[in-house]
Amino acid sequence: MMRAVGHAALALDDPPVIEVVPGSYDLPGGRLLDLVEVMDRLRTNCPWDAKQTHESLAPYLLEEAYEVLETIEEGDHAALREELGDLLLQVAFHARVARERSEGEGGFDIDDVADGIVAKLVRRHPHVFADVKVTGAEQVGDNWEAIKAAERAAKNDGDAGSVLDGVPMGQPALSLAAQLIR
Repeated sequence: MMRAVGHAALALDDPPVIEVVPGSYDLPGGRLLDLVEVMDRLRTNCPWDAKQTHESLAPYLLEEAYEVLETIEEGDHAALREELGDLLLQVAFHARVARERSEGEGGFDIDDVADGIVAKLVRRHPHVFADVKVTGAEQVGDNWEAIKAAERAAKNDGDAGSVLDGVPMGQPALSLAAQLIR
C-alpha cells in the first residue's frame, strides 16, 4: 500500500518530500500477504477458483514450472519475473485448497508450507545457521546430500531405504535418468 502511495507521489509534477519512518513502508514479503488475501477472496467468490482441486490444478503447476525453465534457458530475465509469479500462484492456490481440510485429513496452509521450507533451509545450511565450517560450494553440496540422506534414514526409522526414495517417477525421461544416475 505505502509503495503505491510513494509511486503516485513521485509521479506528480511537483512531488512532495516524503520521509520514510522505519515500519511505515512495506516490508520484504509484504506482497506475499496480499497474495494470500487475494487467494482467499478468489476461492470464496469465484466459481472457477472455488471448484478447483489439487488434481485439477496439477497440469497448471507443471506447465508453469516448464515456463519458468524456458525463460531461464532463453535468458529472458524480464519474463522470468512474471513466470515465477505464475508458479508462486500455483503454490499459493494449492495451499489455499489444502487449508479447507482438517489437519487430520492432511490439511495445511501457506504458513505451514513456509515453515517447512524455512526449517529445511536452516537445517541444511549449518554453515550459515550453526557453527559448521566449509571451504567452498562443493563442500556445501556434499553436506547438503549427507543431511538429506540422514533425513531420509530418520523417516525410515534408521533404514537407508532405496536409492529410488524421493525420486519422482512421473518426471520426463531425461530428467529421471539424470536423477537416477546422480
